[in-house]
Amino acid sequence: MYISRRSATVRNFSVSAVNGSITLAILLIAPLGLAAVIINTALVTMTTYIVCGVSDKVILWLEPEQNAELTSSGKGEYRSAKNLIRHLRK
Repeated sequence: MYISRRSATVRNFSVSAVNGSITLAILLIAPLGLAAVIINTALVTMTTYIVCGVSDKVILWLEPEQNAELTSSGKGEYRSAKNLIRHLRK
């Protein structure tokens, strides 16, 4: 992956916090009890964090295949993505 594990955790946490804040604001407008609002907000925040983490795992799982496809070229000059892109632009 292109970002570190700590950066991914901070990104996932910030996405979860924003998503939870938006959910809290929407649910406070609705005529629900306070417990329902708190539980729903916590569930949305937690599931957002989990989904972001799972999507990071999927990206990591898919990334080696993409790198293998780029580096398996028979010619040495197209081994890096930069050289391949330069060649395709010509």
